[in-house]
Amino acid sequence: MYQEHAECGNLPELLQQLGKDLDQYLRFEHPDAMSNEASWKAALGGPLPEQGIGCEQLLASMRQYLIPNGSQVPKPGCTAFITTGATSAGVLATLSGTVAAPQRVGLTAFNYLEELSLQWMAEMFNLPATMKGIYSSGGSVANLVALGAARQWAFERLGINPAEDGIQRPCRLYASSACHRTIHRAAAVLGMGRSAVVTIQADNNGRLSPTALRERLAADARKGFVLVAIVANAGTTDTGAIDPLAEIGEIAREFQAWFHIDGAYGLPGVLDPRIEHLYQGMELADSLIVDPHKWLGAPVGIGATFVRDRSILNRAFSQGAADYLEGACHDNNIQNSMQSMGVPYHDFGVELSAPSRGAVVWALIREIGKTGMRERICRHNDMAQLVADLANKHPNLQVVQKPTLSICCFRYISDLAPDLNDLNKQIHRELVEEGRCIPSTTIINGNLVIRPCFVGARTTELHARELVDAVVTAGDGLLENIRNSSNRS
Repeated sequence: MYQEHAECGNLPELLQQLGKDLDQYLRFEHPDAMSNEASWKAALGGPLPEQGIGCEQLLASMRQYLIPNGSQVPKPGCTAFITTGATSAGVLATLSGTVAAPQRVGLTAFNYLEELSLQWMAEMFNLPATMKGIYSSGGSVANLVALGAARQWAFERLGINPAEDGIQRPCRLYASSACHRTIHRAAAVLGMGRSAVVTIQADNNGRLSPTALRERLAADARKGFVLVAIVANAGTTDTGAIDPLAEIGEIAREFQAWFHIDGAYGLPGVLDPRIEHLYQGMELADSLIVDPHKWLGAPVGIGATFVRDRSILNRAFSQGAADYLEGACHDNNIQNSMQSMGVPYHDFGVELSAPSRGAVVWALIREIGKTGMRERICRHNDMAQLVADLANKHPNLQVVQKPTLSICCFRYISDLAPDLNDLNKQIHRELVEEGRCIPSTTIINGNLVIRPCFVGARTTELHARELVDAVVTAGDGLLENIRNSSNRS
């Protein structure tokens, strides 16, 4: 009889070798994957294998062709995205869960940590004690779950159960022009439609205007729309701006609307005592989200939704009874972990099958504690401010928006450049092609800017300084080309 485990060799030895291969990758001494694309595609591709090669040869193939040709995202100098490379603690906890708890169900230590880690996060971020959470795959689903709860609440107030009977009246959600597009997608998936999202213009600092919000709410009040939610940002994706949460929360109460805060990136910023006051008003929220796979250093695939009353999630998302599940569990005289599902997370969101994400977050917090998390947040915020300070001192650099969190938006400027947006686009392309410092870009008030976001646990002040130097070097080189071209003409 074929025994798969016999083909896989000794697991500890394989993991030891894999650890060495991953550690080598984290030195970032290998070239970018596109430099030898044909080689690894030829080695990894081909027709469907009729016979397997076994784990040892598979690991050898991974070592030579797969791992070295991975992503640039974990690189300390890559500040393009708000997701980053996982910390070692996150990797270890994820691997442990993959082997020992492939599902979050059951009365296991992993299921226990699912709830405990949510409680730890709520306490660490100063959320109200009544807030209970659920994990999902990231901010997209976390926002979907939160707005699904808002939809349920809004229609229940009208005597309608939307989870059972669907949307029966046109809806409205209010969010700033700087909100993440997952808000629009959630509105579409929940049957309200993207057009249900009313955009409130952000001010010059990227913050939702309470005055503009109130005016639009008052204008729409008599039009028969179901007011589902008001969405505020605790750290926008583009610039890290934090909306005036307290004012928006009071407006939500005045208009009897669900108040949701998208803190996927920025909620951990509350740990920085210098800006903690900007988070006043979180206590008014009916729901909040945060992505541990951003600033906390978890592997990608972990978001969390917190709601004031978790029972509404059950009413909004319960899948209903299933014989193969209900008959497998009971709550009396439990003597085996499989006799109960544990906390019924499968009825609080959109996932039935789900990994044990809580153990990962538990590991991240247990490793360095609240103090270590605070130090990381402050360090990254300092890096953004350092970039701003260096840019302010340089005659050819301009800070387009003062940093609030760990994002700094700046650009290279010169009177010789006919199009500053095009110039900065070219600078960015050169940086990405060179591959040492990899920021992203965004548009602020019509200006294309260089946008580093410092969230990587391995990223240091040195990388912030190197980025500014790289922008200046690239900009100076392009400016010299402009001068030469002008002289020739």
